[in-house]
Amino acid sequence: MALVSIINTIFFIFYVLLFANIILSWVRVDPYHPTWGPLVRLVYGVTDPILNPIRRAMPPMGGLDFSPMVVLLLARVLQSVLIRLVI
Repeated sequence: MALVSIINTIFFIFYVLLFANIILSWVRVDPYHPTWGPLVRLVYGVTDPILNPIRRAMPPMGGLDFSPMVVLLLARVLQSVLIRLVI
């Protein structure tokens, strides 16, 4: 059961970073700001390599980016599969 807890913790951290990416896309924080810059670069560094292939594969939706929702759904499915494999 410790492995399930580790899986859940890793996915929880990823979900928090994904939601931070969504919020940062609304706010536009400078990635080189002395206070917020390192955090912004961390968020984009973790989430953009996963989001960018989905963004390229999805057709344009009138300026709206639905790739975080697709990644969120795929991550939830992957989390469920991993937990079922462990149990």
